[in-house]
Amino acid sequence: MVAVGYMDPGNWATDIAGGARFGYTLLTVILISNVFAILLQYLALKLGIATERDLAQACKDHYHPAVSFSLWILCEIAIAACDLAEVIGSAIALNLLFGLPLTWGVVVTAFDVLIILFFQYKGFRLIEGVVAALILIIMGSFVFEMILSHPQVFPLLSGLLPRPEIVTNPSMLYISIGIIGATVMPHNLYLHSSIVQTRDYPRTETGKKMAIKFAGIDSTVALMFAFFINAAILIVAAASFHTSGHQNIADIMDAHKLLTPLLGTTLASIVFAVALLASGQNSTLTGTLAGQIVMEGFLNIKLKPWVRRLITRSIAIIPAFIVTFIYGERGTGNLLVLSQVILSMQLGFAVVPLVVFTNDKRKMGQFANNKILKFAAILIGVIIIGLNGYLLYDAL
Repeated sequence: MVAVGYMDPGNWATDIAGGARFGYTLLTVILISNVFAILLQYLALKLGIATERDLAQACKDHYHPAVSFSLWILCEIAIAACDLAEVIGSAIALNLLFGLPLTWGVVVTAFDVLIILFFQYKGFRLIEGVVAALILIIMGSFVFEMILSHPQVFPLLSGLLPRPEIVTNPSMLYISIGIIGATVMPHNLYLHSSIVQTRDYPRTETGKKMAIKFAGIDSTVALMFAFFINAAILIVAAASFHTSGHQNIADIMDAHKLLTPLLGTTLASIVFAVALLASGQNSTLTGTLAGQIVMEGFLNIKLKPWVRRLITRSIAIIPAFIVTFIYGERGTGNLLVLSQVILSMQLGFAVVPLVVFTNDKRKMGQFANNKILKFAAILIGVIIIGLNGYLLYDAL
């Protein structure tokens, strides 16, 4: 479920742009982003298991009420921005599959609240099963796309190695920062620190140690699936568009239009759209749960799931509907990018408390970060905040 946040429509936009413009070069950025994500999600699960408090509850315990309330507001903005990307992604997918106008597609996404409620009523394990099935659909779709696109093996492998031009080329650096900004989702850290506590393990020092070990393996394996899917999106874009002279692919709609003529089968475009729809719905499931966890943790307010879902989705649908109605598909592309910039702005406000809490022996006891992990966590936090700050500055 945590891995889903790393393969939402926002990731698609940055991965497609990176592959189309620069070929396989930015594969190394996806790899580095995934390493960052693995470490941060490990810290989140460790906080949840060791303290038996999720990140929102830990912030409420530690900070002044005014600070805690501010962090809640910022997190809600991030969740709304993520939901905005999911609304746009799902609306685009419905348009590509069924020809449904984007404005109507945005409206239809409001009814996914019924799906959410059904799965929540049936239990947490069913939600996990549905999410896993949708991930397999996305992965299977891009395996199919990769086979059709015939990527070049040696340039692909060399793309996993860092190159100086990624930093020295301003355009390449901008997309690289966008990939990192779209990869590490702030609300995912809150979500993971909470849902890991649903596992059945003895609430003893030995039991917690075992739970951290196996939850860490679980999280790492899941995030490797996310790495494969993001890498596959970039590889398909590189093999299909970059090598054929279509480096100026602007957005998801453009990519879909070109897949059929370039790969020689309409099935390629259909599979692409199905995977996009699965991506949007998957992210919707986890975004809803994260919203409930954040509200309950920071404010100790428990809303009925349908009320919580309706509020979040309304915040996302209104701007999406207005923009699609006035500007059409180009407007949705710009709005998708804006949602990722908003997410970038919020990231530091989740990463900093997480790193501070897991470094603190008073909170974590024997499970506090060792010196190596402490250094790595601080370094990754500084890099992510610095790069996202640059992305925000450049966007403004």
